[in-house]
Amino acid sequence: MSYLLIEINRRAASDPAAFLAESDASYQRHVCQAAERILQNRARSPIVLLSGPSGSGKTTTALKIEEELRRRGVGTHAIALDNYFQTPDRVNGPKTPDGDYDYESPRCLDMALLHEHFSALERGEEIAIPQFDFAHQRRMEGAVTPLRLGQDEIAIFEGIHALNDDLAGQHPEAFKVYISARSNILRLGKVVFKGTWMRLTRRAVRDLLFRGTDVAGTLAMWDNVRRGEKMYISPFKNRADLIFDSSLPYEVNVLRQYAEPLFQQIPAENVRRREILEMIWAFDRFVPIDSELVAKDSLIREFIGGGSYGRH
Repeated sequence: MSYLLIEINRRAASDPAAFLAESDASYQRHVCQAAERILQNRARSPIVLLSGPSGSGKTTTALKIEEELRRRGVGTHAIALDNYFQTPDRVNGPKTPDGDYDYESPRCLDMALLHEHFSALERGEEIAIPQFDFAHQRRMEGAVTPLRLGQDEIAIFEGIHALNDDLAGQHPEAFKVYISARSNILRLGKVVFKGTWMRLTRRAVRDLLFRGTDVAGTLAMWDNVRRGEKMYISPFKNRADLIFDSSLPYEVNVLRQYAEPLFQQIPAENVRRREILEMIWAFDRFVPIDSELVAKDSLIREFIGGGSYGRH
């Protein structure tokens, strides 16, 4: 799927509020489709596995599906797989080609505990969901969230490794969803903004606003993030029962006001400087849209804040 720059800018200039509302409504239809398919699979399993690469909007999508299922009278619980990270073992744990600890590897997750919890939930038993302290890179001892599924209730586990063979391969009955911002934006038949740039832009803005990581830090991690996607995420996307695109036609028009100043700070010696200059040049082709027009429940609020799903 691709978007046309000329059409995006025409809508952004003529009636941006209607443009945003129409785009968000289109995404919501994907959410409703996912909810319907999950309900059809409920008799097989109460477990939903939702995967996608970094910056794809997994958290908001999981919460939107949860909201839609609850609207239909189905008790639903969204759980981040990040809770199941293990305290890093820097001696025996997974390594990158450079010898650093590989935070993108599925081996970072406590797969044994996840399998145990999936089976327990299917039997109607209570589990204790752990909590991971990212600031100190360790599991928080004694800090757990109890969960027991009532009759016909559903648990959505979202994370980059949700469809990995080590997890989904052991639970074929679970319903599986894959999302990613994959749409390029075209001008005169040529790509002017790549789908991967959308995800990088989302992550750069989010990392600065909510994770205390500047854009140079995000760029330094990006090569390893992309390596991890190719090794551990993309190969399993065809395992999904439902795949959909999380890109929104208006998002570059909104995100440019956040991202362009960040990217302009990248020094000339940065190894990604040439690509960043291409992105800055591309941003200038988009008619800006005031972020105040973005709905509180829009997926883009996951990255810019001010939303109804936890980013403030």
